Amino acid sequence: MEKILSYIESNHERYLSELKELLAIPSVSSQTERKPEMRRAAEWLKNHMTNIGLQNMQILETGGHPVVYADWLGAAGKPTILVYGHYDVQPEDPVDLWKTPPFEATIRGENLYGRGASDDKGQIFIHLKAIEAFLKNGGALPMNIKIIFEGEEEIGSENLAKFISEHKELLKADVIVISDSGMFAKGVPSVTYALRGLAYMEVEVTGPNGDLHSGSFGGSVHNPIQALTEMIASLHDKNGRITVKGMYDDVRPLTKAERAAFKELPWSDKKYAKSLGLKQLYGEKGFTTLERLWARPTLECNGIWGGYTGEGAKTVLPAKAFAKISMRLVPDQSSEKIAKLFEKHFKAIAPKTVSVHVRNLHGGEPAITPVDSPGVQAAVVALEKGFGKKPLYQREGGSIPIVVDFKKLLGIDSVLLGFGLPDENAHAPNEFLNLDNFFGGIKTVAHYYKEFPNFWKTGNRKK
Repeated sequence: MEKILSYIESNHERYLSELKELLAIPSVSSQTERKPEMRRAAEWLKNHMTNIGLQNMQILETGGHPVVYADWLGAAGKPTILVYGHYDVQPEDPVDLWKTPPFEATIRGENLYGRGASDDKGQIFIHLKAIEAFLKNGGALPMNIKIIFEGEEEIGSENLAKFISEHKELLKADVIVISDSGMFAKGVPSVTYALRGLAYMEVEVTGPNGDLHSGSFGGSVHNPIQALTEMIASLHDKNGRITVKGMYDDVRPLTKAERAAFKELPWSDKKYAKSLGLKQLYGEKGFTTLERLWARPTLECNGIWGGYTGEGAKTVLPAKAFAKISMRLVPDQSSEKIAKLFEKHFKAIAPKTVSVHVRNLHGGEPAITPVDSPGVQAAVVALEKGFGKKPLYQREGGSIPIVVDFKKLLGIDSVLLGFGLPDENAHAPNEFLNLDNFFGGIKTVAHYYKEFPNFWKTGNRKK
């Protein structure tokens, strides 16, 4: 590995120059007028992967933006790693809040600023540079590799599950590595091994058959807004537990080892609350904040509306009120089951003075990879070698639906080996990637490629 690491160390400036080229392409998948830029980004990646020595480069069409594929399969008898990432980015708006142009990557201090720097172009580039280091120094990788970079992650990956289903043989592998996540904090390398799922609902509460004058009818009709807020308020008890019957039936409890691992993380409720402008935190009694963020289901009202909200006064008693409600789910909950339980419960608590309609808008399943699996244990070793510190374990409160799709369609676990930081402004103005994490990430991924075959071969499951 000395030769590999020396090569990485001596090419820092070139790496940054190349990454700036990729970041300069405004590959915003949500904007139709930028469809040519999406194609240009795909072509750029294809050409770059050709130059570093990968094989079988292809731009594969989908119902939307294309998938870029490449592989190197010259390690007979060794495992295959499938690397997933995305080359599309969020819109740069509002542009006036950027200190430097969003598509002119700029180094300020210890960070590289530009749209896509952290999410996800910078992180997929980490893998390409680690691959290059092997192929330019001996012409071979210590394992087989397949790469798919999609162009629709920022718009929901609408066509990716179908693509995977139609290309199962092409994508066959032993583990999936995804670098579209982050470390717990600067200087705190960590392995993310679980994600929450999602059930997203919309509710409609109807009272009278039309809007009414609140002076003429107020006091005789149950205001749908009042009824809705009363119902929403009842969805949690005084201890912060969700009152939907059956909500906790399938929740996988945290192990003692997991709870101990969370306590090792450098966390302060006081600092967290202060950063959010809060005097006090809120949540389910009996669990720490990190446990509530990562390993417990939640129910949140994401939006509520009804009646008159325009300028001035209008004394209306509205006919309808609406709300959007999301529930984050944990292993082993099912989004379909929870959606049905929520609908049944919400209708049951509705007063006779109103009628209720519930719509299931969309859902996604939670995901968890065993921490003693070869993929995760190889990541632990690689992170320690790449950053010089023993990594810690964490979960993630959000959702990455493709992780579940990979497991369901290919039967493969995913390892989230990310190098972003919580404050890197992903999706916001002044997005950046910390340069120490960028270069440390390249070294870490190189070590991962070296280590995984050993864990895979021996089935090493030490904790």
